[in-house]
Amino acid sequence: MSETATKTAEPVTIKKYANRRLYNTGTSTYVTLEDLAAMVKNGEDFVVYDAKTGEDITRSVLTQIIFEQENKEGQNLLPITFLRQLIRFYGDSMQMLVPRYLEVSIESLTREQEKFRQQMAQAFGVGAFSSLEEQVRRNMTCSSAPLRCSRRSRGVRAQVAKAARARKLRENPAISTISNVSSTK
Repeated sequence: MSETATKTAEPVTIKKYANRRLYNTGTSTYVTLEDLAAMVKNGEDFVVYDAKTGEDITRSVLTQIIFEQENKEGQNLLPITFLRQLIRFYGDSMQMLVPRYLEVSIESLTREQEKFRQQMAQAFGVGAFSSLEEQVRRNMTCSSAPLRCSRRSRGVRAQVAKAARARKLRENPAISTISNVSSTK
């Protein structure tokens, strides 16, 4: 759904029941936090109401989605220093300015992100991010399986060292003679 479509259309109503299940009244189906996260990513607006009290609990559900996303391996967007500073703003005289400042900042970041993507596409072609994304995936794999990556890295280092020794032997045959003499002793 486009940005303008979501601003003019009524948001989907989600009801949260006492058993913590979420019900999408637009599709008449139960949904998960993952489903709601996908709706956000697709630009679909929704509001969440407590089914018993009718209270709007959208903010707490969105916060819960962020919490779930932050707990996934390699999905951290919020640095610890940012989180600590955000906590410090609660009860501070600046507290009322923070929400609007964060809104303006994220809107600016979103605009700049799109400009950056367009510039990269113009400079390097349509798939400019594919190699970068592949490197990020490899790094994430290494962070989730350090032993396997460490072994792979040792294997690469051993191959590099072997190639360097072979190059030295080709460049200086005297080293080969010295190593042969020392190995026979």
